[in-house]
Amino acid sequence: MRNLELVSFADPRIGKAVAMRNFENIYIDGAWVPSDGTGSIEVINAATEQVMGSVPDGVASDVDRAVAAARTAFDTWSQTPVEERQKYLVRLNEALQARSPEIAETIAGEVGMPITWSTMIQAGLPAGNMATFATLLDSFEFEEKIGNSLVVKEPVGVVGAITPWNYPLHQIICKVGGALAAGCTIVLKPSEIAPLNAFILAEIIDEVGLPAGVFNLVSGNGTTVGAAISEHPGIDMVSFTGSSRAGKQVAASAAASIKRVALELGGKSANIVLDDADFAKVIPKGVFACFLNSGQTCTAHTRMLVPKSRYDEAVEIAAAAVAATQVGDPTEEGMHLGPLISQAQWDRVQEYIQKGIDEGAVVAAGGLGKPEGYETGYFVKPTVFANVTNDMTIAQEEIFGPVLSIIGYDDDDDAVRIANDSLYGLSGGVWSADQDRAMSVARRMRTGAVDVNGGSFNISAPFGGYKQSGYGRENGPYGIEEFLQTKSLQL
Repeated sequence: MRNLELVSFADPRIGKAVAMRNFENIYIDGAWVPSDGTGSIEVINAATEQVMGSVPDGVASDVDRAVAAARTAFDTWSQTPVEERQKYLVRLNEALQARSPEIAETIAGEVGMPITWSTMIQAGLPAGNMATFATLLDSFEFEEKIGNSLVVKEPVGVVGAITPWNYPLHQIICKVGGALAAGCTIVLKPSEIAPLNAFILAEIIDEVGLPAGVFNLVSGNGTTVGAAISEHPGIDMVSFTGSSRAGKQVAASAAASIKRVALELGGKSANIVLDDADFAKVIPKGVFACFLNSGQTCTAHTRMLVPKSRYDEAVEIAAAAVAATQVGDPTEEGMHLGPLISQAQWDRVQEYIQKGIDEGAVVAAGGLGKPEGYETGYFVKPTVFANVTNDMTIAQEEIFGPVLSIIGYDDDDDAVRIANDSLYGLSGGVWSADQDRAMSVARRMRTGAVDVNGGSFNISAPFGGYKQSGYGRENGPYGIEEFLQTKSLQL
């Protein structure tokens, strides 16, 4: 049976032919095979609202088959020399790079991130992470001597990976790359909203010749396939990225078999601008840190904390930055913002903007509705709220859209208090003319990562959260450690 049906359709909005990718099969035990389910899931282009492809709507018995294949493959893969596993990772990196344009274009359609950003982030980061995992195996220590004991780090087993839609392939590689490097086998359920990129990865894995059963792909809905993975007694660990609500369900389901769980969940990150910072420079950067990927980023700095003595100045600069922010077609090159991913997400963001207004916040820029000229597609107006207090809904709940709340504080202690007054603790930022002062504030923030004076993202540094942002770490050596368990041999 063919796995892929390619259809060209005319996109009246962007005026060119686009390849529609209909995947007919899932990937189990080194082969493309039919799902036991009879349904399919349509993938909608975020900018055109047209169907751009489809994948099988998998069922629990597909997970059973995938787990069986992964368990059989684990016996051999876990004992494969590190040097051999590394060679596969190198080849996967090379293949990801070779298909980078296709990956970027696909995710630009699925998610709505403009092609310039999609090339750099949605295609670039997955390849970079795979390369990092491969390089780390040159020096990663899988055993150490402690007194009369040899402590060995062994793969945890079969990993169930459940991944989100906002940075779909990046989050897949964070899990798949680390698990493969550790010697684990994998059953992947990608987001049903943006699954096409995962099927491209499966094609790459098949072409590279990864041993049968080491990687398995079952597409479907979270309530069916995701639940089957979380509950499955044959899976040793679940690595989940998504909402805190869904993460709680995953953890509860996994508890029945005492399997290990890693959760990377939501965020409501605070960006503290201290009173000695250069507002003209740092406030626009703070707006960008909120709006990247149209705000569909778990680490987005959605709360900007500024001194009350300079509050009006900060709001004015932020509003001007929004006025200069362009919204546009994701197929066009440029640094603009694209649409949100779906109608449901658009509705969610509109509800939060309305709730902010209802609770007394003031729209300083943007607001309800779609930008002029973008009636088709899930486009929103980038929005800044002023007069926000930290107890408002828009300051406490994750919106997942380009909506920034500006909150005033009295002094450094008050800023830290407000920043930590959140259920979440995933990311954050601090800006100051004094690096030591910025570092002092950063150390007091209860969050998994802090950008100090605009420090850039590091794919080798640990990524994960405090509190209800989850537990476990991804990226770099920590992203390999997450899939290992320790054994001590007394000599």
